[in-house]
Amino acid sequence: MERITLGIVAAEFNYDITFAMVELAKEHARFLDADIAAVVRVPGVFDMPLVVKKLLQREDIDGLVVLGAVIEGSTEHDEIVAQHASRKIADLALDYEKPIGLGITGPGMSRLEAHQRVGYAKRAVEAAVKMIKTVREIQAACGNYAEDNTQQTNDFQSSGEQQQTGSSDIDPLQGFFKEFGNV
Repeated sequence: MERITLGIVAAEFNYDITFAMVELAKEHARFLDADIAAVVRVPGVFDMPLVVKKLLQREDIDGLVVLGAVIEGSTEHDEIVAQHASRKIADLALDYEKPIGLGITGPGMSRLEAHQRVGYAKRAVEAAVKMIKTVREIQAACGNYAEDNTQQTNDFQSSGEQQQTGSSDIDPLQGFFKEFGNV
C-alpha cells in the first residue's frame, strides 16, 4: 500500500497544550509509518477551516489532523468556537473527500482537563490514518468493480441480449464488504 502523507493544523491558543499535542501527533505518525508534509499553526481553533481547506487542496496530502484545546471561560464562547469550527472542518473533509482526524479537545473543560487530554492528538492521527486506509480500500474495491462490470456489460451486449431498464441491484461495494464479512 502506498505511503500516507498527513498535514497537521494546530491552534496557537493554549500553546503549552497544543505544542505537546503537535509533538505527540508527529511521534505517533512516525510510529504508524505516515509522513507529515506540513505543520501549520493558526491563532485559534476558530481560524482553522481556511488553512484546512488550503491543505486539503494539496495533492501531496492524503488527510489532516487538527489539534486544539478549547478551554471553558466565563461565557459560552468556548462552545460556539468548538461547534462551529468542528462542523466546518467536517464539511471540508466531505467536500474534498479526505479524512480529518479531530484532535480538538473541549469545550467545557478546565486547563487541567486540557492537559490530561493531550493524548487526543494520538487518537486523531490514528483516526486519520485508519480512515485514509479505509477510503483507499473502498476506492480500490469500486475500481475493481467498475472494471469487472465493464467486462460483464461488454460480454452481455456481445451475446445479442438486450439490457433491462429500471432499478439496478448492482452494489459497487459488494466485493469490499465480502472481504470484511457482513457489516
